[in-house]
Amino acid sequence: MEASVLPDHARGESGAVAGGFDAHAYRADFPVLGETMHGKPLVFLDTAASAQKPQAVIDAVNGAYASGYANIHRGIYKLSQDATDAYEAARDAVRDLLNAAEREEIVFVRGATEGINLVAQSWGRTVLAAGDEIVLTQIEHHSNIVPWQLLRDQIGVEIKVAPVDDSGQLDLDAFTALLGPKTKLVAMPHVSNSIGTVLPVETMIALAHDAGAKVLVDGCQAVPHQPVDVRALDADFYVFSAHKLYGPTGIGALYAKRALLEAMPPYHGGGDMIATVTFEKTTWNDLPYKFEAGTPHIAGGIGFKAAIDYVQAIGLDRIEAHVDALRRYGEQRLAGINSVRQIGTAEPRAGILSFVMEGTHPHDVGTILDRAGVAVRCGHHCAQPTMDRFGVPGTVRASFGLYNTTQDVDALVDGLAKVAEIFG
Repeated sequence: MEASVLPDHARGESGAVAGGFDAHAYRADFPVLGETMHGKPLVFLDTAASAQKPQAVIDAVNGAYASGYANIHRGIYKLSQDATDAYEAARDAVRDLLNAAEREEIVFVRGATEGINLVAQSWGRTVLAAGDEIVLTQIEHHSNIVPWQLLRDQIGVEIKVAPVDDSGQLDLDAFTALLGPKTKLVAMPHVSNSIGTVLPVETMIALAHDAGAKVLVDGCQAVPHQPVDVRALDADFYVFSAHKLYGPTGIGALYAKRALLEAMPPYHGGGDMIATVTFEKTTWNDLPYKFEAGTPHIAGGIGFKAAIDYVQAIGLDRIEAHVDALRRYGEQRLAGINSVRQIGTAEPRAGILSFVMEGTHPHDVGTILDRAGVAVRCGHHCAQPTMDRFGVPGTVRASFGLYNTTQDVDALVDGLAKVAEIFG
């Protein structure tokens, strides 16, 4: 199966304008960005929910079905062998992306949500006991809350919550005070999906380890926009989803240290996760396949690799700098609208603008922006406890990707001026 070919401008500095970041050129790689919405050019500002897909990813997925499809890990014929190689190349790509020590530490899952549930139901139910404590933060996505509540209801663990201040920054002293001999796990986002706070994960991991706890990091909002090194972080578990990394839906990755995976029992049972089966006993396959029951999302895995190739060719550090510049420009523009109040102002912060407009429900804001061709997310962003912390039912969230430009920010601000005119 042929590797996807990237356009010339997606090869780092050769596609830059005066050494900068040529987002206009990258936009051409995303077919949907040439579409219109309600007769207006599409301005897509909802990348935090799910990123759009470049043609290289679309071609990789189409090619997997059109000319390279077969089930994997089982067939001895060439088509199956080639499909297996293409799928397993994605595992190597994820290992390289995260700088994991070995490919066996990368488990493919349907997404970060399944990865967290896997850890909760495999590691958690095996290692934890009633009275053990799990520490979360006040700015978690529901996917890093509900699995631990299920575990609490099953075995009696306790959940503690570290607060954030009015800017959305973690109260590190309060977090430290929660850690103790009963703390067995700290689970936290690398970056908040709702307000963009970048947590001091290196410090938090070190503090958790000093207390004898393991650490799970939800990296969904970090991996698409910045280099991540799980060994430098010393994370025990790290999860993310491909669809936020410009890849397909329905596939993601769980990184876990090998010793932890070796000790964990399977989460699902069925084909491909077994070594031998009799009616009396089943033995498990080697890592990571012990956790990958059933026929996987083969085309999704191949598209996953294409997405990783795409962002790495551009450079995650360059993407991070571009998105941060857009966020800062957006803050400057929003500051000129008196009725706008930003929710979450901590530094550092990712490429997310989360805000409310005085006297206007976020859904009304989103509806008017939609008619102007501007796509934003409105509501609680699967982070209701965060909204509760800031005393709002929801926010308008504009989130940036590598394809966004200052003109997109200007279109957002023009749309908000229309909102202010209607509701002012």
